[in-house]
Amino acid sequence: MHGSADAFSARGIALAWGILRGANEASTLVVVRIVVDPLVFPKLTAVGIDPFTQRQQTLPHATPISGRFDLHMPRPHFADFPRTEFRFLGADGASGTDPPKLVVFYLGVPDTTPEFASEAALDAYLADRIVRISGSNEGKGP
Repeated sequence: MHGSADAFSARGIALAWGILRGANEASTLVVVRIVVDPLVFPKLTAVGIDPFTQRQQTLPHATPISGRFDLHMPRPHFADFPRTEFRFLGADGASGTDPPKLVVFYLGVPDTTPEFASEAALDAYLADRIVRISGSNEGKGP
C-alpha cells in the first residue's frame, strides 16, 4: 500500500512521521512511530531503496514489535534511499525471510511531515497523531 501523508492506518497498524530538527541537516532526524497489534504483525523490517540502482539498506532486521516502535533515520538518508518500505511480518514470518503480510511504502519524506525543535514536542505530536489516525479508521488501527 502506498502511504501518501505523514500518517497511515489500516487494520492492526498505524504509522506517523515527524522530524526532529538538529543543529544542521546531518543531525536532523526523521522519526516514524509504528504502532501495531502484535498478534497481527509481530515483526517489522524496514528497507530504504534507491529506485534507480535498486541498492537497498535494511534499517531494522525483522525486529519484534510488542506494540510501539520508533524508527530514527538521519534526514540525509533519503537522498540515497528515497523509497522506504515498511514490511510487516505475520507470525508465520518469524524467520524474517518469508514474504511480508503487508508492505507500506513511501517515496521520500511526506510533504506534510511536521518538524519539531524538541524530543518532547515530537513525542507528544506522534502520540496524538497515532490516536487521531487510528480513530479516523473506525477501529481498524491497532
